[in-house]
Amino acid sequence: MTAPLLSAPPAKCVLLAFNVSNQLAVRAAGTRLDHAFVGADEAVALARLRACFPVATPPAEHFTSTTGGPACRVFFTQVQGPPADGEVVFRTLDELQALQATLTPALAAVLDQLEPHLIEIPYLHLGENDYIYKFRVERDRNRDIYQQDDAARALYQSRLCEAIKALARTNERSATGPARLDFGAVRYVIPSHFGFCLGVKNAIERAYETLAENPGKRVFMLSELIHNPFVNEDLLRRGLRFLQTDKSQPFDTRGQVAAPGGGAPLLWDTLTGEDIVIIPAFGATDEDKKRLVRKGIRVAQFDATCMLVEKVWKAARTFGREGYTVVIHGKSEHEETKATFSNTRRHAPSIIIRDLDEARLLGDYIAVPTGEKRQALLARFAGLHTPGLDPARHLDRIAVVNQTTLLMNETSAIIDYFKSVFVAKYGEAEGPAHVGGAGKKDTLCYATQVNQDALQRALAEPLDAAFILGGKNSSNTYQLYRLCEQKLAQRAFFIQSEANIRSRDQIEHYVFPAAGHGKGGHTEIHPLWPRDDTPKRVLITGGASCPDGLIQQVVTRINSFFPPSQLHGIEAVLAALPALKT
Repeated sequence: MTAPLLSAPPAKCVLLAFNVSNQLAVRAAGTRLDHAFVGADEAVALARLRACFPVATPPAEHFTSTTGGPACRVFFTQVQGPPADGEVVFRTLDELQALQATLTPALAAVLDQLEPHLIEIPYLHLGENDYIYKFRVERDRNRDIYQQDDAARALYQSRLCEAIKALARTNERSATGPARLDFGAVRYVIPSHFGFCLGVKNAIERAYETLAENPGKRVFMLSELIHNPFVNEDLLRRGLRFLQTDKSQPFDTRGQVAAPGGGAPLLWDTLTGEDIVIIPAFGATDEDKKRLVRKGIRVAQFDATCMLVEKVWKAARTFGREGYTVVIHGKSEHEETKATFSNTRRHAPSIIIRDLDEARLLGDYIAVPTGEKRQALLARFAGLHTPGLDPARHLDRIAVVNQTTLLMNETSAIIDYFKSVFVAKYGEAEGPAHVGGAGKKDTLCYATQVNQDALQRALAEPLDAAFILGGKNSSNTYQLYRLCEQKLAQRAFFIQSEANIRSRDQIEHYVFPAAGHGKGGHTEIHPLWPRDDTPKRVLITGGASCPDGLIQQVVTRINSFFPPSQLHGIEAVLAALPALKT
């Protein structure tokens, strides 16, 4: 007779309770640290949690631990307030790692399995369709930060720009015709949409508010808040510090990029739970967020990731669940693309492509796969795809998302190209289903797109020159410059401020490193209007991280090249603006 099979005992439940600083609640019993909330089932563990923390998010099960003793189901929750139980204390994950010898085997076993789940801890209070921080509606904007002193007013305030926006920007998402400013000897054509997008406004306002609300605390930015040196320099002047460069190179305590074997400690290594670290609008990689979680830093509270960037992440997650491999159209060295890739790889096989030419490398394999092409593809995209990517399996169904600062028509062309490849391979009936979201293109940033649309309308005007303002590492500004260059060639100038306009004959034009990471950009001196003092029509626009004050300073600088007798005053120009509406 066969002996009856013995069923395994039900797994006990462990509730890991984290506070907003991502510190874990543990039970200190003598010299040992153990789980704070354990029960034979979920209800028992939850009752013990609620007796200690009346306010907590609903527990969510994350994994089952089968090491260090009997199996246990592990749940996460985020709690508020101090513990009601005197034996329960909060410790950072780094502190618990350092106290390894004092941990019970059961606690040590669970902590050893936390690594893949660390990124979820700061956001336990959010549903997966919630955004970390939604854009403020206009009435809730904090405009006071732009007027707190003369430096801020000069950088951020512009009567001209405010008037232009009131005149021409009838809808945040829709471009209209440009505004025309008639100063007499020089006339300016300004697109209806230029400068700060809502994501940048949100990030800037939160950074200044954080500095003002936390006197005496160290406030860091993970890397540059936005790609504008003047904004970043103003924040540094007010006490903000950067942990790393936009290329993820860490700074040391002297404020210098850390060199191999350098003597000074890294700023990263000095962080404590009392410090504040703001995540910039581009987002952050999972690896960087995990480092902050381990140190007990309040990640979610100071996460200024643009919700349109996060929209891309949510789309990628959905594509992954539907069985697609995610193709990220972006620059692999850009912070946003790195963050998107890091986030996406948790949900789907992923690969980064730079442009349509690289899309064609994938398409060539998809159309006619061979072993030789497979090896060449993996070598070409080494470091730009998820581990274990198998072109034979993972490139049969793909979905494209993008770096939000690129040109929409280029992402659209890539999607359309892949669609044509699969239609050619599988036919009109089946082919389109192999490209996820092919008809929606819904990860494109409307703010980036409307700036481009408005610029295209302005470029239809007769023009003598165009000045495009933005940081040297601003991808969206470079895309605006490309549009101007297509029409005006060397009469289009990529500049950072009015200081780059040396004279009417010499412009410091920045050549963007479009060839890729490691190539570097450089400045060239280009002529403007040598030996030509006839009246001019000039287009001026700014990237999504360009403050309004810089736009007006460029107008002032160009006006200075003409005799005052030939110029109208700003009051007269402003008074005439309503009559210019079209």
